[in-house]
Amino acid sequence: INAEYMGLFVMARPQVSVFNFDNKQVSGAVKLPAVFNAPIRGDIVHFVFTNMNKNHRQPYAVSKKAGHQTSAESWGTGRAVARIPRVPGGGTHRAGQAAYGNMCRGGRMFAPTKIWRRWHRKSNTTLKRHAVAAALAASSTIGLVQARGHRIDNIPELPLVLSGVENIPTKTKIAVEILKRFGADQDVQKVKDSRKIRSGKGKMRNRRHVQRRGPLIIYNEDHGLVKAFRNIPGVELSCVSRLNLLQLAPGGHVGRLIIWTESAFKQLDKHFGSFSGYSLPKSLVHNADLTRIINSDEIQSVLKPIKSKPRRAPQKKNPLKNMSAMLKLNPHAIVQKRVGRRKAAKKTAEKKPKTATAPKAGVKRHRKTPSPALPSAILTAAKKQKTEKASA
Repeated sequence: INAEYMGLFVMARPQVSVFNFDNKQVSGAVKLPAVFNAPIRGDIVHFVFTNMNKNHRQPYAVSKKAGHQTSAESWGTGRAVARIPRVPGGGTHRAGQAAYGNMCRGGRMFAPTKIWRRWHRKSNTTLKRHAVAAALAASSTIGLVQARGHRIDNIPELPLVLSGVENIPTKTKIAVEILKRFGADQDVQKVKDSRKIRSGKGKMRNRRHVQRRGPLIIYNEDHGLVKAFRNIPGVELSCVSRLNLLQLAPGGHVGRLIIWTESAFKQLDKHFGSFSGYSLPKSLVHNADLTRIINSDEIQSVLKPIKSKPRRAPQKKNPLKNMSAMLKLNPHAIVQKRVGRRKAAKKTAEKKPKTATAPKAGVKRHRKTPSPALPSAILTAAKKQKTEKASA
């Protein structure tokens, strides 16, 4: 993008330049429609695109008779084979082969497809309008247009509005010159270089080639514009009164390169603005620079002052296990603990058991045998002798 137009890419700008298609000179300016200030909701665009893209599918199904065009019957039990139905007859390989089942060669598929499947999807009207508004807003954002793969290095401004282009002669040569004049020929060349043969069976079904998307030209009235541009590869045309999300966001990805005619650009507020029964979505945050918002004087003036030291909840400690916590409750606890240790040490010293001498290795200890019991008469006599000696 040329540096002289960089200041015009801010979405809050009130006007958009209008270029004359003959000499690339700015012929005037138009007010920026409100739809370009709508929030860019990629999730809504992708959801609506997915639903709308299903509405042009054609029903398909396998034949109702497929896999059942034989009079197969099971052989029953007792023949050491599975009880699947088998083709009758003989003299051919087909005879005796299993049939009907989805696991059988020549059998039907599992859950045969039917044409009464729910092919199409409905979408809410308001949701579709939100999606179109988001796609239009994204078409004026340089980053999203470039991210989608469009070549816009030489385009003077986004959105690109041309005056007098609706009344050009129906000649493709003139249309190509207009695209070259405004730098859109690089995008057309990208489309030509991307053309290749489709992978898969679509190449045999009248869809042989695939290619990228080029610029989309939106007009209000056709006075030869469609015939002039319709044969250029990748270029698509659409009327402003019937814009299609499938063209505004191919593949569900916003950022299509759009070339507007002046009359179509002026009709946007009428067709895609707020009216009775519908209001354009508004952004919750108009300025995405959160750092600038937070540091602004308006926000900082109402904030609470910064706390110097955040107060932390004290950790509760068990006084029975933590001495410092116990000393706060009982300063005499350390003296009691010392006295208790001394008493315990003294008590253990007094109760020291006598150490028994262990027998020497190789020495066998004999058990003492008790003395035999003496008769009571002998004992009494011995006692008398002791007493007499003691008296003498």
